[in-house]
Amino acid sequence: MICSPCSITGSGHRGSRNFCGERLDAFLAARASEALMAELACFPKPGLVSYRDNGSHYDMDARLLEKSIRAIAPHFAALSAGGRHDAPFPLLRDIGVCAEYDMREATGGINTHRGAIFSLGLLVAGAARLLTRGMDLTPASLSETVARRWGEHIALHTPAKKSHGDIARERHGTAGARGEAADGFPTVVNVGLPVFEKTLCVTGDRKRSLVQALCAIMAVMDDTNIIFRGGLDALRFVQETAGHFLDEGGVGQKQWRRIALDIHLDFVGRGLSPGGAADLLACTVFVSNVTRMRRWA
Repeated sequence: MICSPCSITGSGHRGSRNFCGERLDAFLAARASEALMAELACFPKPGLVSYRDNGSHYDMDARLLEKSIRAIAPHFAALSAGGRHDAPFPLLRDIGVCAEYDMREATGGINTHRGAIFSLGLLVAGAARLLTRGMDLTPASLSETVARRWGEHIALHTPAKKSHGDIARERHGTAGARGEAADGFPTVVNVGLPVFEKTLCVTGDRKRSLVQALCAIMAVMDDTNIIFRGGLDALRFVQETAGHFLDEGGVGQKQWRRIALDIHLDFVGRGLSPGGAADLLACTVFVSNVTRMRRWA
């Protein structure tokens, strides 16, 4: 059930620089899928699914997440086309609903990437909107575009089917993924991205940089996935654990991998999985990849 960019927005529109519309859509969709694959490959990451184990999840593994990523990939192209044509939020939402349908068809009904479809999809649409208009694509301009063009509608949107995050947000008054998106992803732009790129510059190690960025996001994010599973006490535990890891040197510690693995096993034992932070890590990778490009071929 793929919502075609052409059937939704028309075809043949010229994209920015050397990209025609469909090439731009394909490019941004590929970067979104790569970002999700990078998050999946990250390890150790507390309580989350990886190629090493299932984390705190009994109903999904890495192969299922790969299957999910393949199923939703075409919809990122549709979201890019929506961004090129300045689609209003309800239309982007409808594309996201199509993506979620195909995700659940591929996974037997399991919610593997609903949050990522929402967050990454908006960033893909924002990037396409900027590039089509010949504007510079920077972290700041991408954040501003999402917030200004769709932020008000995102904040007011009431989903037909509430996620665990929506339920936790209503119970505890936290902003959640919707608040993060409405504000233009400040945690990605101001926390995840600078930590990821600084660590990558210092270490040259992408895997270590992913772990460092994930912990930086966990330390400040009100992750509604955590709140739903364990309440506000669990959230404080997650934030304090991630913050302590960073305060002790993060991935710069000599035994950082062992320490991170111990944290991972502790989270698994407690049944905690910071899925919201994982979504923002994928968003961080996407923003880093598309804004660091100096040539669009």
